[in-house]
Formats: sequence, structure tokens, C-alpha cells
Amino acid sequence: MVKRNEKHAIIVAGGAGVRMGGEIPKQFLPIGGLPVLMHTLIKFNAYDPTINLILVLPESQFKYWKDLCKKHSFKVSHRLVKGGSSRFNSVKNGLNNIAEEDGLVAIHDGVRPFVSEKVIQLSFAEASLHGSAIAVIPLKDSIRKVDTNGISQYKNRDAFRLVQTPQTFLLKKIKAAFLSDEEPFFTDDATVYENMGWEVHLIAGNQENIKLTTPEDLSFANYLLESKTN
Repeated sequence: MVKRNEKHAIIVAGGAGVRMGGEIPKQFLPIGGLPVLMHTLIKFNAYDPTINLILVLPESQFKYWKDLCKKHSFKVSHRLVKGGSSRFNSVKNGLNNIAEEDGLVAIHDGVRPFVSEKVIQLSFAEASLHGSAIAVIPLKDSIRKVDTNGISQYKNRDAFRLVQTPQTFLLKKIKAAFLSDEEPFFTDDATVYENMGWEVHLIAGNQENIKLTTPEDLSFANYLLESKTN
């Protein structure tokens, strides 16, 4: 197991929030009186107040974020890092801003504020043993594979998982993986890791750990927060 001061978390929040239908990027929209992103940072800080938190944002959003932190008296310690032209490059920038070579790093979507502390803890524990720990959940609905001609075929949902974040890794290995050139099939950090020939280790995520993308998601997020306080 690694020491406390060898734990890092890269929170990636580079989205423009187009599907939300507003001018404010989705990571800054309020739920429960605070911007989404603050809820996410609070979760990781609550798990371990000594964790090295890195927030990756487009540089054009730095001042807006700092103004929000001042407005809400937000005191969770974190470091701002400039985002890249893609999620891959944003994560790479975050990794390059970690001077250490040893330890563990969790990579998490900034707009997943409902990750449980239990999942965060499990991800670090399992990654220290297996090199990686990817949060996933089982499918609830039936699924069908559709080909280019529109012909569909039943698939057994028990053979599939929905992938979430955090995706946690041994720092040295994920740094090495991100030295690769970006590929179209790099849909998440696990695929970058897997591209090195290393096996991805799965852990149980939590169902409410949704990625806030649409206005309906935001309404559900407010409902979740209200249900936790009532």
C-alpha cells in the first residue's frame, strides 16, 4: 500500500456544456447551492484531506473559477492546471504536473459529483494491488447491437459493464501509458492503460455516480441532494 502523501487525484472538467443548453459550462452550474465541480472536489477531500488535488480546466475559465471560489468561500486545497485540446491531452497535462513518479493517481470526471467515498477508497486500495482500478456498474436494460445496415442483434447484458470514473492507477504506469500518441479508440483512461498490454482491473462503482450532461441530469442531481438532506 502507498503512503497518504503519495495519493493524487486529477479532476478533469474541460466540457463546454453544449447539451445543457446554456452559456455556463456544466461544471459550474449550481446544484444544492454550489457549483457541480465543488461537490466533486469536496468528495475527494472528504475521503482524504491530504490528497493532492489537481483540477484541469480550460485556461480561459481560470478567472471564472477563482471568482466562484471567492464567492462561495471555497477552501478545499487544489491546484489549477491548463486543459488540452482533448480529454486525453487534458489528463496528460495533469499527469505532467505531478513531479513524483511513485504513488497512485485517480482520474475523475469533474461532472460526476456523486461518486461515493467508498468507491474512491476502494479504487486506491485495489489499484495499489493490481496497478489499476476502474469503477463500473452492471447494465439494467436489455441491449442490442446494431450494424451499419440497421439490423440489430440481441446481446447478453451480463457480459457488459458501464464504465464510470474514478479510474485509478499506479502513477508510474499511467504516466508511461500517456507517453503514447493519442488514438481514436482512447475513449477513457483505461483504454490508454490497456493499450500498453496491461490488464484493466474492474471494481464496483455506485449507481448514482452519473455524469451530468443534460438538463434532466441536473434536475436528478438536485433531487439526489435533496433526498440526502431530508
